[in-house]
Amino acid sequence: MLVVRVRAQPRASRESFGEVMEDAIKIHTTAPPVDGAANTRLTAFLASQFGVAKRDVELVRGDRGRTKTFRIKSPVKLPALPDLKPANR
Repeated sequence: MLVVRVRAQPRASRESFGEVMEDAIKIHTTAPPVDGAANTRLTAFLASQFGVAKRDVELVRGDRGRTKTFRIKSPVKLPALPDLKPANR
C-alpha cells in the first residue's frame, strides 16, 4: 500500500507531475474542479502512472480541496518524477 499526497492543479493544458509543494506533489490535470471531474481524472492518472487499475486507487482525504490523499494498492511501477526538490516559495 502506498499513500500519496497530491496538490491538484485543475484545468491544466496537459496531465503531468509537477514540483513538490510542502508535503505533496503537484499534479496538473485537464479536468475542471466541478462535480468530482478532477478527482476522477486524478484517480485515472495515478492508476496509469503506478500501473494499477482505477479501482486500486482510493481517494482517502480531500474530496473538495486541492490537497488530497490517495491510497494506491500494490503499485506495479513507480513513475518517472520530475526533479523532487521543493518549490521555492
